Amino acid sequence: MKAGDIVLAELQQSDSQRKLRPVLLLKQFPPFDDWLVCGISSQIRHQVTDFDEVILESDDDFSESGLHVESVIRLGFLATLSSKDLPGTIGKIQPARYERLLFRLVNFLNNEG
Repeated sequence: MKAGDIVLAELQQSDSQRKLRPVLLLKQFPPFDDWLVCGISSQIRHQVTDFDEVILESDDDFSESGLHVESVIRLGFLATLSSKDLPGTIGKIQPARYERLLFRLVNFLNNEG
């Protein structure tokens, strides 16, 4: 597995239920190789403009993503997961999309308000 891959993982939802959902691998952290991931949702209406990113069926990387429907990569839905809890990849996104998402996240984190 590598950054930019999409995997299935159990994530805790806002109602405290755990749900198997696709996530995007963002960065792996030392020393235990845990992954910072962001959730992917088919609920496109939850997209935050100029922050999240929607993968449309017409996009070049949709077929490689492993997603079944158009979805939103939600940068505001972050989690850290152990590598052992990630059984394997279902797909990936293009490097350019991955870089855009990281750029947006870093800019958001660096913004003082």
